[in-house]
Amino acid sequence: MDKERIKYILREAEQLPLPPIRPRSLQLPLGSGKVVVLVGIRRSGKTFLLFDTLRRLLAEGVDRRQVVMLSFEDDRLHPLRAADYDLVLQAHAELHPEMAGRPRYFLFDEVQAAPGWERFVRRLHDTRVGGIFLTGSSSHLLAREIATGLRGRCLSYEVFPLSFAEYLAFRGLVPERYSAPAEAAAAAALDDYLETGGLPEVVLAEPALRPRVLKEYTDLVFYRDLVERHGLANPAVMRELLRHCLASPASLLNPHKLYQDFRSRGLALGKDTLYRYLGFLEEAFVVFTVPVAERSVRKRAMQPKKLHVVDWALGYPYRPGAMIDRGRKLENAVFLHHRRQRDDLGYVGGSGEVDLVVGAASPEAWINTAWSLADDDTWERETAALAGEGAPPLRVLVARETAGREPPPGIHLREAWRYLLAEGG
Repeated sequence: MDKERIKYILREAEQLPLPPIRPRSLQLPLGSGKVVVLVGIRRSGKTFLLFDTLRRLLAEGVDRRQVVMLSFEDDRLHPLRAADYDLVLQAHAELHPEMAGRPRYFLFDEVQAAPGWERFVRRLHDTRVGGIFLTGSSSHLLAREIATGLRGRCLSYEVFPLSFAEYLAFRGLVPERYSAPAEAAAAAALDDYLETGGLPEVVLAEPALRPRVLKEYTDLVFYRDLVERHGLANPAVMRELLRHCLASPASLLNPHKLYQDFRSRGLALGKDTLYRYLGFLEEAFVVFTVPVAERSVRKRAMQPKKLHVVDWALGYPYRPGAMIDRGRKLENAVFLHHRRQRDDLGYVGGSGEVDLVVGAASPEAWINTAWSLADDDTWERETAALAGEGAPPLRVLVARETAGREPPPGIHLREAWRYLLAEGG
């Protein structure tokens, strides 16, 4: 790595104007004294949260020359070795000798692309710099490195695609209470949200461009976060697994049946490979697998897991959006509403299936989701499941269309748009 090249990269970053920034519900702490780490799928908004952090630092009086901002996926930095990190510090010091003695702030994007980054960051932290903010797109890699090199020194935040409340804010819609037109607009916006998904660039893109943007996203994740990162010897299997998962939100995942299906289609793989590839999808924040809500480890292992995706619109390049059941999209959205807040989630299997259990080890709430409750069979099935054995005090049925139903005692009926706007559900 050449120090002069690093100077050009640093200078370029300093001279670029800040892009327009739309507020998100998450704001990073500026003075925590910790290394602040953002993790999440690509293009979920992590980089823009870094820009927002830079904007807030500048508003508090930090000089732009005190800030070192780098993306470690910049091809001009590669091949990158751990020994090169000191060149970054030297290049910045030579660019701005007038800043000597003043605290520096480090904003590093996609750190998983930098070998040995955790030791470098730990050294920076121990020199009492002004602040360190990192983003990454691999949960396993970051968790392992944080545990070994930054234990006790960091605050981690997960970044998801837009929630329904953030989606409304991006579109400039403000739901007003006790206003029938505003409530009707919010309900209609939910339909749009379930069609468009929550990836910020997709939401802001012209409708005609959205399919191209989504295809580019799925290809980027496939090649960079799956094939290249893990050196996959069988990318065809991973492509089919990615296709299956993204096109099947809120469905039960039985790896054994999936293995048999792949084999019947002539895809050569072992069961261990399939489980490993599923793990890679979770590490890249593409999917979430939810266990059955059982205290017994053995029972959890024997039952299929429930599959949710980080954004249902990512499945459109593999299956037209109209072919992905809208009720499944809504159920996935309800799952993400809770997953943004906590990860101890489960489901109840069997004939009386409950879509989501909040507090899997010690259930706090059971939640079922349906698109419409106009059909008597749907109504009876959903309410009967929520009245099943072992039900916690809080039981909620969420629906896009409640059809004027009156719930049985002990069951709360909520319109989907209201539920997704409520903090904590």
